[in-house]
Amino acid sequence: MSASTTRARANRGVLTEGRSPEELRELVSHWGAELELAPAETIIEWAAATFGDRFCVTSSMGDAVLAHLAAAVVPGVDVVFLDTGYHFIETIGTRDAVAATLDVNLITITPAQTVAEQDAEYGPELFRRDPDLCCALRKVAPLADSLAGYDAWATGLRRAETHNRVIAPVIGWDAKKGKVKVSPLARWSDDQVERYIQDNGVLVNPLVYDGYPSIGCAPCTRRVAPGEDPRSGRWAGTSKTECGIHT
Repeated sequence: MSASTTRARANRGVLTEGRSPEELRELVSHWGAELELAPAETIIEWAAATFGDRFCVTSSMGDAVLAHLAAAVVPGVDVVFLDTGYHFIETIGTRDAVAATLDVNLITITPAQTVAEQDAEYGPELFRRDPDLCCALRKVAPLADSLAGYDAWATGLRRAETHNRVIAPVIGWDAKKGKVKVSPLARWSDDQVERYIQDNGVLVNPLVYDGYPSIGCAPCTRRVAPGEDPRSGRWAGTSKTECGIHT
């Protein structure tokens, strides 16, 4: 188990050559339907076998379900965590616990600017005045940069989370990034996630049990009352529902 902090990807020596966009889209076209009903473990196994060291897993550290699954199937797999500079301390603690307890190569990436540098250029609390720009600078751009050395990335995206994600494919083409987007948990229900956590003793961000079922940056995330939409605490008081990574 190892952890590293970098603005790009960890130094892993010589990488295999990447496939062309045409080849990647062809893989999506063939395997998307083939793997639609496959178990999450099988989907991860396919991605690792197909892309080798050009495959990674991303995690926002709301829980470690995807990282736990991936570590069991592909020991030492790259798990990419985006540190925006605005995370709750509990989220950073969950990341550290994942790095210490799972057989993964934890890679922390950061935006090009620190929070202080961004404040100096755009003014303080950009997240309040222009949350879309803040997300673009602190989430979308750094993640896109960090994925440059990969052909495919796995996300914890689930169709049950929001209406916007109902059509999320298990194996899809991310045209903006030019990557294969793998969502092994796309078909999982909330109950399936909870059962996996309980059965396997999976790490969960403690904020989940403190009224934060969906966790983003601290300034933009609020507690959610029982019975409310789990994502209603994200960008509360605005019409914003996604940071831009999955759109």
